[in-house]
Amino acid sequence: MRQPPDTCASSFTPAPGLGNPHLQTLLPRFINRRALEVSWEELLLPDGDFVDLAWRTQSASDRTTPIVAVFHGLEGSLCSPYARDILRAIELRGWHGVLMHFRGCSGRVNRLPRSYHSGETGDARYFLSWLREQYPHAPLAAVGYSLGGNMLLKLQAEWGSESPLRATVSVSAPLKLDICADRINQGFSKVYERHLVESLVRKVLAKFADHDYEQLIGVTPQQIEQARTFREFDNRFTAPIHGFADADDYYQQSSAYHYLGAIRQPALIVQAYDDPFMTPAILPDPQQLPDNVQLAVSQRGGHVGFVSGSVLRPHYWLTDAVPDYLARFL
Repeated sequence: MRQPPDTCASSFTPAPGLGNPHLQTLLPRFINRRALEVSWEELLLPDGDFVDLAWRTQSASDRTTPIVAVFHGLEGSLCSPYARDILRAIELRGWHGVLMHFRGCSGRVNRLPRSYHSGETGDARYFLSWLREQYPHAPLAAVGYSLGGNMLLKLQAEWGSESPLRATVSVSAPLKLDICADRINQGFSKVYERHLVESLVRKVLAKFADHDYEQLIGVTPQQIEQARTFREFDNRFTAPIHGFADADDYYQQSSAYHYLGAIRQPALIVQAYDDPFMTPAILPDPQQLPDNVQLAVSQRGGHVGFVSGSVLRPHYWLTDAVPDYLARFL
């Protein structure tokens, strides 16, 4: 099996006995169950829909403290362990942290027929531009996990030198969506796929009462309910409702891999070689990346896992690595 180049080696070392990628992926869900107090804010979008923001720290009188925006993964939310962990880590650095929930992910159904997807940058663009207007003197940065990481990298490429963000970090991003859709439909990874697809299906079925999807995109509740894989769901819903010809067209246009060369601001891309959601084929050649884009690949880590320390005292490496990188620019 091909090894990641030395030029992009990560400093992460898994906890002894926890090197298995599935343990790395699943362990945070069973260990970190601490709730997190946040302040909620609804951000109205130009098309009449909304996204919900979860602020860990916010002060109307403090206009200069750095703000770090967080973007979760597919079907993630404030309940995701990595989201709570990074918001706490941001607070410990003395910064403000705010999590933008993608449409329909905060526990409230979004208003429009459309949803969110891996390449949908419009909502994040509006949110970050709004942050810049509200806090014109506060340094801004962002971190995205999985789907949120892919979206964030694509957005930074679209923005180029005009980005309001001083730096970004992407963690476990599915940089080539077609490869990831095929990989997660193999072996034990099907467990993750089943869980995520079932969540997506439930949300769409609940919206049939308010939206005639059969008229809009020619799909029935039965066809949605029968979707078992990402490709099936994306062909039946994600692609048509968001204007793509099919799943392959969606994957091609939305994969951040194709846009990395256009990123002009500092960016760190954190990946694990054993991520059960993808294969090494999604990794860019570090020699082909701009000097401002750093690729950090570890042999172990799973998908948004990166659990170091020990079995009795696990430590989430990302809570140090992400703020350490951002601190260089904030």
